[in-house]
Amino acid sequence: MKKSVFLGALTVAGLAAGAAAAGTLDDVKARGKLNCGVTTGLVGFAAPDANGVWNGFDVSVCRAVAAAVLGDGMAVEFVPTTGKTRFTALASGEIDMLARNTTWTFSRDVDLKFTFVGVNYYDGQGFMAPKELGVASAKDLDGATVCIQTGTTTELNLADFFRSNGISYEPVPIETSAEAQQQYLAGACDVFTTDASGLAATRATFENPGDHVLLPEIVSKEPLGPLVRHGDNEWGDVVRWTLNALITAEELGVTSANISEMSMEAGKNPEINRLLGTEGTLGEMLGLSADWAKNAIAVSGNYGEIFEKNIGENTPIGLARGLNAQWTDGGLIYSPPFR
Repeated sequence: MKKSVFLGALTVAGLAAGAAAAGTLDDVKARGKLNCGVTTGLVGFAAPDANGVWNGFDVSVCRAVAAAVLGDGMAVEFVPTTGKTRFTALASGEIDMLARNTTWTFSRDVDLKFTFVGVNYYDGQGFMAPKELGVASAKDLDGATVCIQTGTTTELNLADFFRSNGISYEPVPIETSAEAQQQYLAGACDVFTTDASGLAATRATFENPGDHVLLPEIVSKEPLGPLVRHGDNEWGDVVRWTLNALITAEELGVTSANISEMSMEAGKNPEINRLLGTEGTLGEMLGLSADWAKNAIAVSGNYGEIFEKNIGENTPIGLARGLNAQWTDGGLIYSPPFR
């Protein structure tokens, strides 16, 4: 078993090295389209609407990158991936980037040879159970059946939690969010566990969300963010600084409503000028146009706008900013300076 896992890691790493050598930025420009890996469907984060148009918190990052590189936020081919298929899709070059509730870990960074360009959501693993089960704490789940997505850090965290608390469980393996919802509602498992944000998104789709409770324990750190292949530093810079542009725009008060006006002429704030391309040569450094960040921000707005529209407190998902508030508001969302 150990040998097969090792060889599997080598295969992914080898694919990543080969695909990175091609130069993804040039490939995307030549193709005229960004291939972005997303989840198979998680409301608020990445899901197609009735017309097949993808929307969501993670989808907005893909569209921002497409706008930065190609000037068109709709020039994206969304490729649904599962916990098992996502890394092979990225390593092989099937997708140019992955923006799919994926946790930044040591082994994924070092062993699988991926580069996480930043964190767009600070999360943690939680548990959801039917209210009628009468469970108030995850520590009361001894002997429970648990629906869990395979190929995820969630599997390992679950085993650690139950082991450290001296309790047992029976895993019910599933591959997609849709399958998890189906199995959980059908009673195939007592509890569903995944990132707390994913639980909130899943519960929001239920006919009677109030019949289900999110247990108080958060049992892990799950810094989620977009990732690219190791060795393709030019492309990594583009994706990294596009995410940073969305974050910085919120910090500086640049919104989808005022961005056109603010970019018409240089203002008093030099960092806004550099961000929007009216001053300096940041776009040229990235191999992009001067207005790359302006284009990225204009698609769906700044980080705060994207958060509130897709998963914020006024949406059915109802997530508070919490750790995902700007650093100026006591959160962890923070971008290096644009200079």
